[in-house]
Amino acid sequence: MHPHLAGTKPNSDTALFLLKHFTSLNLKTHTTSYKTLLSYPLHSSLSSHFKNGSFINLPLTEPSEPGSNMVHAYHAYSPSGSVYSKPVFVNYGRDKDYRALGSLGVNVKGCIVIVRKGGGLGRNTVVEKAEKNGAAAVLIYNDEVDTWRNGFERGHVMKGVGDPLSPGWGSVDGSERLSLDDNEVLERFPKIPSMPISVDVADAVLSSLGESMVPLEWRSTLKIKGITHVGPGPTMLNFTYLGENKLATIQNVFAVIKGSEEPDRHVLLGNHRDAWTYGAVDPSSGTAALLDLARRYSILLASGWKPRRTIVLCSWDAEEFGMIGSTEWVEQNLINLGSKAVAYLNVDCAVQGPGFFVGSTPQLDSLIHDVTKKVNDPDSEGVSVYETWAAADGGNNIQRLGRVDSDFAPFVQHAGVPSIDIYYGKDFPVYHTAFDSYNWMAEYGDPFFKRHVAATGIWGLLALRLADDPVLPFDYLSYANELRLYRDKLSSMLDHKISLHPLTTSIEEFASAAKEVDNELKELRLLETADQFVEMKRRAMNDRLMLAEKGFLDGDGLKGKQWFKHLFSVGNTTPAADS
Repeated sequence: MHPHLAGTKPNSDTALFLLKHFTSLNLKTHTTSYKTLLSYPLHSSLSSHFKNGSFINLPLTEPSEPGSNMVHAYHAYSPSGSVYSKPVFVNYGRDKDYRALGSLGVNVKGCIVIVRKGGGLGRNTVVEKAEKNGAAAVLIYNDEVDTWRNGFERGHVMKGVGDPLSPGWGSVDGSERLSLDDNEVLERFPKIPSMPISVDVADAVLSSLGESMVPLEWRSTLKIKGITHVGPGPTMLNFTYLGENKLATIQNVFAVIKGSEEPDRHVLLGNHRDAWTYGAVDPSSGTAALLDLARRYSILLASGWKPRRTIVLCSWDAEEFGMIGSTEWVEQNLINLGSKAVAYLNVDCAVQGPGFFVGSTPQLDSLIHDVTKKVNDPDSEGVSVYETWAAADGGNNIQRLGRVDSDFAPFVQHAGVPSIDIYYGKDFPVYHTAFDSYNWMAEYGDPFFKRHVAATGIWGLLALRLADDPVLPFDYLSYANELRLYRDKLSSMLDHKISLHPLTTSIEEFASAAKEVDNELKELRLLETADQFVEMKRRAMNDRLMLAEKGFLDGDGLKGKQWFKHLFSVGNTTPAADS
């Protein structure tokens, strides 16, 4: 396993490996290439300077295998810059954290702020808030680690998703491309430099701070015990980052299994291929699952099986730079997706650790429950994934896909395609660091690789149901219940003088229609004959089920976020945009 960053030769080699694998299984394959704006580091340095005139150079690299060509730690799309200033610890960098500092008389203007990851903020939002509060630079560390204290969490700090030079349209050859100095492009990038630092580096800086004491409300959750003061200073930091944004070619790879009866209806399964480092977890655990699914489907094809609907296996590029590969493809194929896409099933990190997690658009909840009852749990003998999942703290909790942190985002937020995202393990401590390696996976993430087998089985069975069921296994009663839930949450947040009656009326009309459709579905599924009339009824019903999700799209997009068109999912979007 070697590092394979988007836009580099090792990642192109990985694309070729997938292409050859799919071809060796006699699957129809093709690729799509885009020239997009990516971002790479050229130089960085950080040093602490003390009152007595001494200084120390702080390490900004991790141990890696000789000749691995590991990219140095950096934040993609950070502007270049040099800052010599006092550091200030701002906790998670939330608005209330800056208010807490303000109440102590601490002003971060012109300072280098040190931020710990968390608090519900993505790194781009952290940098944006630091910039608004007058900071000159940002250094971010993840204190949720212990053994891997010298790891640096890479990532991007761009706002939004997709190629910034082609917002809203695919960056295919010959298409329009905005210039680098276009205001719409510049608004996507922060104005102050930032980069990740390790816990060890953060500890060295934070333990040297003086001035104001750490606010009481921060202290109970601090993992670095040496933090007693927030600064500014008296230590001075000298921070330099030099990077470049440049056009690079990225490549998506596809394998297509053509449907026998409804070839114009597509079930898509996707995983991104590019990685910041070795990427054993992120994304190669998902890539391994995709490769194995291709093998399993090829065995079925050899036995005479053909799916009713077309199955498309998708390997996306440049996800780590803001879901660029998937977004460009969705934008390029938006019209076809609008009429042909049954569902999109995403697996990014198939395995990060123990515990099954899943997110979906609500009409697919029942299908997820059915499928997980048929797959053996990888960590408990004699029970299904569903049973272990039900016994966990959150029960059979299905998250919603309001996040903008993986390749389901363009399918849900921009195209309105019913989607699912599945993975094992909520978090993992070596995320985006040089320690995300095969050795970590084999020792900590999935020692017997049974979770990989379970995740692949769930992913594959979901696709088979969606591709083969004569009537699509959608349940919009779940959607109606979810809409009611969010209506109630909204009501609790608003002044009682604001009436939600029009919203309630619309939801109840939707629920009534969902109930009628549910009754029709029960009748259709009981029909054993398959004459032309029945097939026409099934086709008409399936189109209604498939296209209903698009009814939640606003063609003009949200105000200030025109690319985001899904009214339900976007309202449920977290501030993070971290891939």
